[in-house]
Amino acid sequence: MTELRPFLESLFRTAVAAAHPGTFLPPLLPVPKGRVILLAAGKAAGSMAETAENHYLDTLGLPAKRLTGVAVARHGYGRPTRLVTMIEAGHPVPDEAGLKGAARALELASGAGAGDLVLVLMSGGASANWIAPADGVSFADKQAVTRALLRSGAHIGEINTVRKHLSRIKGGRLAKRAAPAEVITIAISDVPGDDPSAIGSGPTVPDPTTLDDALAIVAKYDLDLPASIMHALNDAANESPKPGDPAFANARFVLAARPRDALEAAEKAVIAAGYECISLGPDVEGEAREVAATHAAVARELRAQRKRAVIISGGELTVTMRGQGRGGPNQEYALGLVDQLAGLDNVAAIAGDTDGTDGGGGAATDPAGALVDGHSAARAKALGLDPAAFLADNNSTEFFARLGDLLEPGPTFTNVNDFRAIVVDTP
Repeated sequence: MTELRPFLESLFRTAVAAAHPGTFLPPLLPVPKGRVILLAAGKAAGSMAETAENHYLDTLGLPAKRLTGVAVARHGYGRPTRLVTMIEAGHPVPDEAGLKGAARALELASGAGAGDLVLVLMSGGASANWIAPADGVSFADKQAVTRALLRSGAHIGEINTVRKHLSRIKGGRLAKRAAPAEVITIAISDVPGDDPSAIGSGPTVPDPTTLDDALAIVAKYDLDLPASIMHALNDAANESPKPGDPAFANARFVLAARPRDALEAAEKAVIAAGYECISLGPDVEGEAREVAATHAAVARELRAQRKRAVIISGGELTVTMRGQGRGGPNQEYALGLVDQLAGLDNVAAIAGDTDGTDGGGGAATDPAGALVDGHSAARAKALGLDPAAFLADNNSTEFFARLGDLLEPGPTFTNVNDFRAIVVDTP
């Protein structure tokens, strides 16, 4: 087991490195004719802004007076920038800093002229970092919606559908503000399927979802929301711009890094280490504990066949909160594996969010996930810990903290969703 865990952690690092802005961003940055107005949001906003600044100022020699902007990242994910204002804001529940950052982004976009380039650098987390409530919706009510959606078990696409219809920046509205300037968006995807309208709630692309879709999601999860929210979702003025809107005539979207890229980098490392790679793909969704049971069954079957293999997967899992504990989807997935893999020698697993944090209280020091092996259940029992009881309380963070098995890399300054791997070695 002591050899398998470092191997799994190296796979996680390989997946993260493949999606870092320093790796992919410089060749994608356009050469500007006029000013560059840089607007960045999400967990990679700091690193993307830093990389872009260095490219324009140092590599291209762009005069400082032609570059301005604002970058809003999660608390602890800021990077040193020279001209672009760096703001750290709340995630997953927005805070006042995100409110100010979004207001500044809208102000800069509104001031863009026909000869300017509005360069929008997007990454997962932007939906919470850029917060601009629709007219009549208070900031407190917007926070309440986010909390309710996070606890409901709704998947990220559903959450963003609701948020896009309660915003002045999401769902294509930033592009409307920037017109007629050229708008180029370069994005890191953290969503299954890499849908541009879902990444950061699509502030610069047409929105295929509707107010009716948002209302259906509220009904589906029986959400008890403030009256102002329900009024806004029934107000036709809050419908988002759709495909064919002239606001997008001068807008272009570039997908720069995807969960698939991270998974493919890990797959190469698995094969180089002499294992068969079983890739379940980058778009796995579902309740974390249920997906864990499915993946554990695959591992047991491989073990029965005496194969040396690694099962890898990406995507974004969900947790329906029924208890009072702490932890995110990756930690809950790992906790779901503890009993499923109990007693299996030379079998171990890792589950972590590539942004460096998984659930938690919004601190940059929150764990990214956890590690598990066939001896975890026995070690837990020796400490008087019942995995099933912790699972029932959604308390994966405490469980793995007491075992000493949390994955805690700190901020990675990128975000291509979850990375999971189960290694099955020969007995």
